Amino acid sequence: MAYIEEVPFDDQKKDRVASKAVREMMSDALLCEVSWEVCQQLGGIYTVIRSKVPSMVNDWGRRYCLVGPYNQETSPAEFEEAALTGPFGKAVKALQAAGIKAHYGHWLVTGRPRVILLDSSCIFNKISEIKYHWWEKHGINTVNADNLVDQVMAFGYLVSEFFNVLTKAESGNKPIIGHFHEWMAGSAIPEIRKRKLKMVSVFTTHATQLGRYLAMTDATYYAHLPKVDWAGEAKRFNIESKVLIERAATHGATVMSTVSEITDAECKHLLGRSADVLLPNGLNVERFAALHEFQNMHKVYKNKIQQFVMAHFFPSYTFNLDKTLFFVTSGRYEFMNKGFDLSLEALARLNYKMKAAKMDHTVIFFLVTKAACKSINPNVLKSMAILEEIRKISQSITEQIGERLFLASTMGSWPNLDDLVEDYWRLRLRRTLHAWKTSRLPAIITHDLEDDANDPILGKLRSCKLFNGPNDPVKVIYHPDFISSTNPLFGMDYDQFVRGCHLGIFPSAYEPWGYAPLECAVLGIPSITSDITGFGSYLQHNMPDHNEKGLMVMHRKQRSFDHSANELVDLMMKFILLDRRERIALRNRSESCSSHYDWSNLGKSYTRAHELALERM
Repeated sequence: MAYIEEVPFDDQKKDRVASKAVREMMSDALLCEVSWEVCQQLGGIYTVIRSKVPSMVNDWGRRYCLVGPYNQETSPAEFEEAALTGPFGKAVKALQAAGIKAHYGHWLVTGRPRVILLDSSCIFNKISEIKYHWWEKHGINTVNADNLVDQVMAFGYLVSEFFNVLTKAESGNKPIIGHFHEWMAGSAIPEIRKRKLKMVSVFTTHATQLGRYLAMTDATYYAHLPKVDWAGEAKRFNIESKVLIERAATHGATVMSTVSEITDAECKHLLGRSADVLLPNGLNVERFAALHEFQNMHKVYKNKIQQFVMAHFFPSYTFNLDKTLFFVTSGRYEFMNKGFDLSLEALARLNYKMKAAKMDHTVIFFLVTKAACKSINPNVLKSMAILEEIRKISQSITEQIGERLFLASTMGSWPNLDDLVEDYWRLRLRRTLHAWKTSRLPAIITHDLEDDANDPILGKLRSCKLFNGPNDPVKVIYHPDFISSTNPLFGMDYDQFVRGCHLGIFPSAYEPWGYAPLECAVLGIPSITSDITGFGSYLQHNMPDHNEKGLMVMHRKQRSFDHSANELVDLMMKFILLDRRERIALRNRSESCSSHYDWSNLGKSYTRAHELALERM
């Protein structure tokens, strides 16, 4: 099978040294990062922007500002108004004087960066004029576009107005850099270029619009990439307006960038321009740092997960928790793109293999994603409630036995331990255990879905016959909702949940970068990713010994589904056969390389992008 090779990236570009003149410009420049996800969490770019803030504020100080849309429902929770000071505050004051609703203040995250939020509701009465202007001047057709495109066009217009005011005020004073993330923010670039504003722009696409759609419908997407008719496919998926905006931003930017060599191949064929700079995504590692405590934290959160496992499985049958491993996969609900199909197929094969080998281990696989559901399954909640009741009764019996045993011992007698428990507590415990036990199999899903019959994950579990039977060493928990501290089943945040697991499984078929395995690494948890993800490609190019450090990369490039499934089985089996000491050592090696992914290191790529933009000024 043919396969599109990643675009070779020029090492001279990666190691570019800026001239003295450019470095002087950088020391005086103003930087505005524009994103649709400033002060509102909608996807992975929120993590990119938010986690990078401390590093950017440290490097740029008061010369750094973020720009995003004002969302009346979500923005007030993360945003705090501030006095209109400095060049950014003065620009907002000018916008407000012109009748534009603009908010200036701080994002309430680590680093407290300056933020400008633009409220497009003030110009929605002119949306038809704005859309006509974009069609007439930039060739962007929005006739059949959805409401999101209208909002983006309005936002792009306001962003261009902001830079118009800022560049005029700072003309001849300070160089201005606008860094635009994704097509929503990039909607301002064509107008900025048309107006010939005195600034430079960097556009970063984190995932091409068309690529995401194509990958969901074509298992051999990368093999067909060079032959894709981008215009025809954009019409077929009814995303023509979004693709046109994305292409206009790509070709209008001073510097074009993306997050990985994998995505750079998409940029070349779908957007018509290769990246000038690669900007791999990092994390604020300090947020996850636990130093020598991370092994203890793994134990704490593993015990909390075990409580759920006991409540979910033990009413039906029991198994040895000391020989039970927790695997996890997560991500947005893209069945093929996120590799959910491959993971479940591999688990079915692993289940068969472990049965045949008569292994005494148990694997609990948690699949965490967001699907349309009605509520948590009542039986799951009931089991959790009864487990808590058993705990309380056991604690009461323990306290009673302790007091009576102490009293009898001080009187010099050795009592019959059975006599130390009152009949009340015996009866209450027996009744509770009777109510807890059941003959039904443990559910494979924790919630009641809106459309149970047509859910791809449930369909795959049923076809693979992964039903959580007592003789199945591999058991599955499908959790169709995000995990947070308010979750009644786990009562902890997602990163705490991951820290309590043993292995992350992320064999994505389409993943421009891939934060999930990176988060596992900084939490000290080994993981498996694929070689057609941005993160997997990055590991292969920059960390030759990644497998030994618990960052395993399986092969999907030029491999059949069957071959990849068997390789994933082998990697999981190899991990299962490690003893406890070996798993601890592997967690240590995973956590030890986490500093490599801190923004203080990966943020240098952003510096190169900004320097290159100023070079081209």
